[in-house]
Amino acid sequence: MWTIGGVIGPLSRGSGGWTDGQRPLQSESLPKSILIIRPSALGDVCRSVPVLASLRSGYPEARIDWLVQDTFADAISGHPALSGVVPFERGRLGKDLKKIRPGSTIRFLRDLRAQRYDLVIDAQGLFRSGMLALTTGARRRVGYANAQEVGWLGYNERHHVDREVHAVDRMLALVERAGVRPDAVMRLYSLPAWKQWAEQTLGSSRAAVLAPTSRWAGKRWPAERFAALAERVLGMGVERVAIVGARSEREQCGPLLELASRDRRVLDLIGRTSVGELMAVVERAAIVVANDSAALHMAVGFERPMVALYGPTSISRVGPYRRERDVIQHVEPGEVLDHKDEPAGREMMERISVEEVAERVCVAVNAT
Repeated sequence: MWTIGGVIGPLSRGSGGWTDGQRPLQSESLPKSILIIRPSALGDVCRSVPVLASLRSGYPEARIDWLVQDTFADAISGHPALSGVVPFERGRLGKDLKKIRPGSTIRFLRDLRAQRYDLVIDAQGLFRSGMLALTTGARRRVGYANAQEVGWLGYNERHHVDREVHAVDRMLALVERAGVRPDAVMRLYSLPAWKQWAEQTLGSSRAAVLAPTSRWAGKRWPAERFAALAERVLGMGVERVAIVGARSEREQCGPLLELASRDRRVLDLIGRTSVGELMAVVERAAIVVANDSAALHMAVGFERPMVALYGPTSISRVGPYRRERDVIQHVEPGEVLDHKDEPAGREMMERISVEEVAERVCVAVNAT
């Protein structure tokens, strides 16, 4: 079921687009310009591409832009279904506002409204994204009726979607209730320049990509176990190991960096890739082993073999989409999944042994 203008009816397909069960949406009423709002975080941006795929399938002639944090724009800029990127310079705008210099924010909001979007889909569902939707002045501003931080105030079409379903399915439910057939295509795309960089960096060797970092300490598998795993996988038909992460996360990777300093087969790429280059590295990977992080969702988007290491987060809500079989997680009955509870999270992550991860890697590598 879906609602537009208070009319409720079953989804059906008419020659002019989706209908409300009573009358077809004529071609002149179809949106000509659409904006997706999903600024962050990087992993969430990567797994939001089905929203874009669905809208492009439903409105093949429309201009479809995506408002995304400027530092994450690489994640979607190569997607052939996208018309344009609207970079949200969160860092710069935030600094200007703290210094009571609102000019840059006013210009950004004015330019956003000047685009005159017909349809806006807020796939984020927070106060900031809801207010950005409101600012566009779009005729249709679609979002969650149960959006957090009263983000729903920015919408004129509000749809209740259960927060307990997987994040991808939740976004697709929102799209469907806005009148577009959902299309769960997770495919990501690398630009040629990024592919060339990855080829030059990794060579022709089969590489395992290890992503040992996380913003939350309770989500991290111990770095010394990642190092022990790296030494093991080098004997499993994998010729190189690439360690990836952000520059600010280098301190999380001590044992791995020490291994890289004495073994030329272990490549230290921590803080040395752009988002686009990281995508290209993941695309070439023989296997990806990672904590709950963006690298996993990139691996899904490139259909790469993976081993996902999960502790205090829900696989059914935020796990690698439709790749639950690739997750290792050990949760005891009655335990609460709270990634902000560092001691409990660390305990869960430490239940994952090097032996079981290595066994999973060996099976996956030998199957490709």
